[in-house]
Amino acid sequence: MEAPVRSSVSAPAVVLAGDGNRPAETGLRLSVIIVNYNVRVFLEQSLRSVQKALHQLPAEIIVVDNHSVDGSVQMLRERFPQVRLLVNERNVGFARANNQALQIARGEYVLLLNPDTVLEEDTLEKCISFMDEHPEAGAVGVKMLDGKGNFLPESKRGFPTPFVAFCKLTGLSRLFPYSRLFNRYYLGHLSADQIHEVDVLSGAFLFMRRAALDKAGPLDEAFFMYGEDIDLSYRLQQAGYKNYYLPTARIIHYKGESTRRGSLNYVRMFYQAMIVFANKHFGHSSAAYVFLLRMAIYLRAALSICSRLLRRLALPVADAAIIYGGMLVIKTYWETHVKAAENLRYPDEYLYIVMPVYVLFWIGGIALSGGYGRSASPLLVARGLFWGTLAIAAIYAFLPETLRYSRAQILLGFAWAAFSTLLLRMLLHLLHYGNLRVGEAPEKKTLIVGEGEEADRVAALLHLARVPHNLIGYVSPHNGSSFSPRHLGSISQLADIVAVFRADEIIFCGKDISTQAIMEWMTRLGPSLEYKIVPQDSLTVIGSNSSTRRGELYAIDIRLGIDSNSARRSKRLLDLTVSVLLLLLFPLMALLTGSPRQLLTHLVLVLRGQRTWVGYGGMPSAYAHLPRIKPGIFTTLDVLPRAAQLDEQAIHRLNFLYAKDYNVGQDLAVLLRNWKRLGQKRPE
Repeated sequence: MEAPVRSSVSAPAVVLAGDGNRPAETGLRLSVIIVNYNVRVFLEQSLRSVQKALHQLPAEIIVVDNHSVDGSVQMLRERFPQVRLLVNERNVGFARANNQALQIARGEYVLLLNPDTVLEEDTLEKCISFMDEHPEAGAVGVKMLDGKGNFLPESKRGFPTPFVAFCKLTGLSRLFPYSRLFNRYYLGHLSADQIHEVDVLSGAFLFMRRAALDKAGPLDEAFFMYGEDIDLSYRLQQAGYKNYYLPTARIIHYKGESTRRGSLNYVRMFYQAMIVFANKHFGHSSAAYVFLLRMAIYLRAALSICSRLLRRLALPVADAAIIYGGMLVIKTYWETHVKAAENLRYPDEYLYIVMPVYVLFWIGGIALSGGYGRSASPLLVARGLFWGTLAIAAIYAFLPETLRYSRAQILLGFAWAAFSTLLLRMLLHLLHYGNLRVGEAPEKKTLIVGEGEEADRVAALLHLARVPHNLIGYVSPHNGSSFSPRHLGSISQLADIVAVFRADEIIFCGKDISTQAIMEWMTRLGPSLEYKIVPQDSLTVIGSNSSTRRGELYAIDIRLGIDSNSARRSKRLLDLTVSVLLLLLFPLMALLTGSPRQLLTHLVLVLRGQRTWVGYGGMPSAYAHLPRIKPGIFTTLDVLPRAAQLDEQAIHRLNFLYAKDYNVGQDLAVLLRNWKRLGQKRPE
């Protein structure tokens, strides 16, 4: 027997904003419902496309914000006052948030829409016309394209029966993408360009008849994220309605904005949703299916971890092998030439223990310095090797004489490590980018499709956002002449312009060109290019180059220095360096600070990564919207005189400036000012 739908009529504390308090209008044809969670810029673009697609349709837009901290609510109140806004005080999940909106929605039809979508101008009209003409239809889905114009197969799906799930999990669906038997999950045997009756529609765009939804019941809140669309599609059919795939209506779906696809979290949440679905609908026969899904979670998690490790360890392992090989050559040369008269032969422990330890220190130094980050500069690599050499020298000084083999080989090893690692990076960069500018982000050859003023505005946005690009010129969205010196031609010549100038990226001005035309050109030019869109009056350039990664943004928002990977690595490296120095000087520092036990506690906490030497000051509300860092032994307030009294606004300002202009000198200044208090117990 089918389990009941779990739905909460009593929602958590919700605040209605905008026009949310107004009485619902009668005769509404459509209610568009969007659940938002920390995707402000994508939400803005999506809402603008919805407004264009609504035209003169009597409709309402309802946005439920699941306690975002990225300024989404403020943006909605300022730029979309006509939207009915519900603000949750915590993240209640996708299903429950949609149910909250469904309780106040009054449209004849209901559209559940992801915030990371862009609609064509006629998408909604086509859906309404189709539903009007097909009274047996309970729901309709559309043709979804990713950010590069590729068709997304989840636009149409079959129910995940045990055999269907088995084919997907084992990869049979990939091996036989057009098979009715092996790829039933994505209905690969059905054309993506024809209307079909299907089993499952995507929750990214789920257009439903309200009468059908009332009969099938609301979304099941047992599904926190993922799976609720499969369950609802199934129940719509159980209620006597049909689900249709409508390829004549299209949207762009920038996938993965809430949970990164391919991540361990995504794998866990997706397959857990399948388990909930199986337990609910397959009854006693679900045991084997659930077991299979659990095994899939572990297998996919293991594969994901191994894949990440291989990608991350490839360069460090190559560095280690080259450095160790060079050390072997240095050792052999030292024995046969420099120390030949003394008949010196290094023992096996030098070969198998000491040299590998040297290599680990150098590799560790590069890692802590940020030398293994994407587009890491040679300076970061050299800095890491230098710190690694200093650490080796510091330990070497404390070793007994019998274990001190050769200081000269340490220095020669450092020189070889610096030469070989930089040479390796130059070769890899040359093979990948065709130049030797290691550490520099490659400039994209960019075309802007737009008219004069708007194209100039977008070019200015790229400049203000400090995006490395080579602006080739403008392409007019209309056929005709242009007086702009950057004008290369009209939209009808876009394919030729791309080929002649070998463009890498096209940025479309949403004000000057329709979403329909943008999609047409994306599918025509193909996925080898990168595509981005600038909504009208927006300060953000939005795009996505992969269905498994988050979308890419060019924005002129305030950049906080502490939020960069290099700053975080520098902060961690400083924490470790200070901790090691304090350990080496521990007897003296314990005497000076007067509390060896508390000093040791601080050292252990910092070394384990549970605390940092300098963190934000004040109550959590004073840094709630700043990038997260570990709690500090000292805080930003410790740079001030002890008698200083600051209100929360001043403390927030101090934390903001610390985060905005972060450098390790700030932390050093706090530590030097407060070194006598290193052994004092600090507030948790």
